[in-house]
Amino acid sequence: MTDKKEVLVVASKIKTYIREKSEMNTSSGVFDVMSDKIREMCDRAIENARNDGRKTVKDRDFS
Repeated sequence: MTDKKEVLVVASKIKTYIREKSEMNTSSGVFDVMSDKIREMCDRAIENARNDGRKTVKDRDFS
């Protein structure tokens, strides 16, 4: 595994959303930060599922 983490978001979708919502541009650094936030959310959800004795992460695990 390399030190560079994979981007987990679709950059073009995020850029389009931000552009349509605000008429602003999106810096390329946004996607790494967003991916890190998503990893953190997923890690918490995984832990919540484990604590409930499940092997399936569900939407409720993200609350």
